[in-house]
Amino acid sequence: MEKVNIGVIGVGRIGSMHTRNLKYQVSGVNVLGVADVFEEAAQKVAKELNIPIAEKDYHRLLENKDIDAVVICSSTDTHAQIISEAAQAGKHIFCEKPIALDLKKIDEAIAAVEKAGVKLQVGFNRRFDPSFRKAKKMVAEGKVGTPHLVRISSRDPQPPPISYIKVSGGIFLDMMIHDFDMAGYLLDQEVTELMAMGNCLVDPAIGKLGDVDTAIVSLKYEGGALGAIDNSRQAVYGYDQRIEVFGSKGCIVVGNKKPTEVVISGAEDIRSDKPVFFFIERYTESYLAEMEEFVHCIQEDNEPLVGGLDGKIAVQMGYAAKESLAKRKFVKLIKNER
Repeated sequence: MEKVNIGVIGVGRIGSMHTRNLKYQVSGVNVLGVADVFEEAAQKVAKELNIPIAEKDYHRLLENKDIDAVVICSSTDTHAQIISEAAQAGKHIFCEKPIALDLKKIDEAIAAVEKAGVKLQVGFNRRFDPSFRKAKKMVAEGKVGTPHLVRISSRDPQPPPISYIKVSGGIFLDMMIHDFDMAGYLLDQEVTELMAMGNCLVDPAIGKLGDVDTAIVSLKYEGGALGAIDNSRQAVYGYDQRIEVFGSKGCIVVGNKKPTEVVISGAEDIRSDKPVFFFIERYTESYLAEMEEFVHCIQEDNEPLVGGLDGKIAVQMGYAAKESLAKRKFVKLIKNER
């Protein structure tokens, strides 16, 4: 099977991680080039990983006829434009979430991909977490019977910088967007309506920007099940990531990942490790698995597990949550045709 030649656009924290995974841990790949608006960053990664091409202008990668696919890890406001340009150049595309914060731009990007006939995979890496994938498989196999309740908790160890909050789109489009995708993925059902509640309990500066740092969203599924997602920008004990699916025959629970599973029991207390500190450590396996999926889809001409429409649905849910928070009522979601 021929190797897939890949270029990476944006080599910050996520981009450099993907580049290393592609270079050293994903089979069937050649990383031919990297690009970043900070040219020094591109040059540094290229030198460290022995990648032949380092550019400031990502168009150079799109113009390179030897590159089959691009991995887009640049700032959110550039995603949709680069997707469209990459599709026109005939490149297969992996893009970090979200595709865009503007639904019209998302539609335009998806249309460009469909017209070009290339692959588009969106970076909802949590779908590729081994524990979450096993939970979904067990639900699909009927292990819990008919699903009745879904609970998803996502809590960061500390809030991001205020400069990031300003451009993030807010907690529903930046943080909870992963949970919106996970909610649909676990049951293989779309959510028909939702209601959001939120408050600013961690950092008053976040509230001054019109956002919240603590939120709960109630969900109603098309199959009748109910769901609840809770997010916090600060969990003092570490990166808190848990799911639960409760049904007519039982319950599936996925708990937190810890550095070790050692538990010490004494007369005064029972102690174990705290959860791993942040998302890179928690989702190491899933970041690798999503890249393997992307490469396999290109080599085997399969559709990605998480595509453009999935990316759009999560953004739609984010905006519905913002509307619900403002209006203090349930908001119905538009049914998307697959």
